[in-house]
Amino acid sequence: MFRYLVRRILWAILLFLIITFVTFVIFFMAPNDPARAQCGGEQARRQCLVLVTEKLGLDKPITTQYAIFINKLLPISAWNNEGVFQHGVIVKQPTLGTQYATGASLDDTIKQAAPVTASLVFGGAVLWMIIGLSVGIFSALRPRSLIDRAAMVFVLVGVSAHPVWIGLIFSYFFGVKWHITPIAGYANFFGAPADTGLPGGPAQWAYHMILPWMTFAILFAALYVRMIRANVMETLGEDYVRTARAKGAPEKRVLFSHVLRNALLPVVTMLGMDIAVGLGGAIFTEGVYQLPGLGRTIIVSLQAEDLATIQAVVVFATIAILVFNLIVDLLYAWVDPRIRLS
Repeated sequence: MFRYLVRRILWAILLFLIITFVTFVIFFMAPNDPARAQCGGEQARRQCLVLVTEKLGLDKPITTQYAIFINKLLPISAWNNEGVFQHGVIVKQPTLGTQYATGASLDDTIKQAAPVTASLVFGGAVLWMIIGLSVGIFSALRPRSLIDRAAMVFVLVGVSAHPVWIGLIFSYFFGVKWHITPIAGYANFFGAPADTGLPGGPAQWAYHMILPWMTFAILFAALYVRMIRANVMETLGEDYVRTARAKGAPEKRVLFSHVLRNALLPVVTMLGMDIAVGLGGAIFTEGVYQLPGLGRTIIVSLQAEDLATIQAVVVFATIAILVFNLIVDLLYAWVDPRIRLS
């Protein structure tokens, strides 16, 4: 177990370096000038451009710029912020850097946007798992019934519809026409700052996230209904299930101990990958409901040509995905004791 964990951590570090380096090279090749973003575009003075270029390290080779970038992310380092090695190890505060256009701290930007995206993705994941498990299992136990046929229609609609279209439909009916839920905005789970007049608290947070969760979850819920239905129907025909029934085991025990435990093994792996995909799909949902998450941050940064902010979001999402996939791998081994991690 320990050796497996060490191997997975080392592999995650290697993937992190590869992803960040490729991302860094892509942004380095982009046809924009971060120095002009701070100096005022074409009207910038030459002296300002020179100073900002040196400050951002844009006059250095790409390998040196990448070394400086990684150095900022590490809590300890053997080289300084200029990419030069020095004696001794420096203990410092990791940072994602600053925005090109405003000079604001990217750490604060990510801290404000990440909880919003996490609320959307993990809340949506819980919702799509509830829908997928309940509908998929009932559909498998009653094939070709009314529930099964309705589930297949839901799968067809869910797979075919785009999140933007679903979000607009939900906003019109639930928000504008029926006035059941708000159609935009976000409420802080721990309460809004004093004297702002903004909604806050767990109840308001859930109230504002109902439509985003539904919109975000529909596509994945449809896929999970189909996957769980197929797995359960296949497992019901296995020899060990028939043996358990022949021994007189209660149907409830057969379902939970023999069928679901084996039928849901692929779903665990699928969940880990889909949460990673969901981070990208959250851009559409956040755009429809004006949620100040990572997706909206990327859109605003693209419009402002602020590649430093996009880079910070990519780095944060990469770390989150690698950590979550490691957790899923360990969870997979816990669900199926037959797997020997060593």
